[in-house]
Amino acid sequence: MDLQQASLDLVKASFPDEVLGQGMHANQQWIEIRKGRVLEVLRALRDQLQFEMLMDLTVVDWLGEDKPERYSVVYVLFSLTHNQYFRVKAWVSEDDPVIDSAVPLWNSADWAEREVFDMFGVRFTGHPGLKRILLPESYTGHPLRKDYPLTGRGERYDFPKHSR
Repeated sequence: MDLQQASLDLVKASFPDEVLGQGMHANQQWIEIRKGRVLEVLRALRDQLQFEMLMDLTVVDWLGEDKPERYSVVYVLFSLTHNQYFRVKAWVSEDDPVIDSAVPLWNSADWAEREVFDMFGVRFTGHPGLKRILLPESYTGHPLRKDYPLTGRGERYDFPKHSR
């Protein structure tokens, strides 16, 4: 069974208005979608095609690129049953960097979404405890955004010190 082609076919047939593009890299298919129905798309892939695992969840900042939006939230799915990967890229705007949380589908999304929030500032609606995971709560800014200064904003000199 060509699970990657079946994944493309499922999403295109079930959510035709959500699909923005598709492609392949390193023998792995991906599909680009609008963010509005991301949970429905992910649930369909999990339940109908046996993508039991969310292997990774991250964000790509496309600042200055000719893309549908500034950010793409990337979900790397894996089927243990079929030993295949599939990627879903959901576009999120700079003006409203919010998307539904995947925690209701996979508990493994919890910390990955917190890391994305911390480093990129993308918020996940419905997340059970969205807060910074790597930086102090008082920290302002999101250091993995492309427009964040390479040398920081002086925070290395003001970073809270922890007692040992």
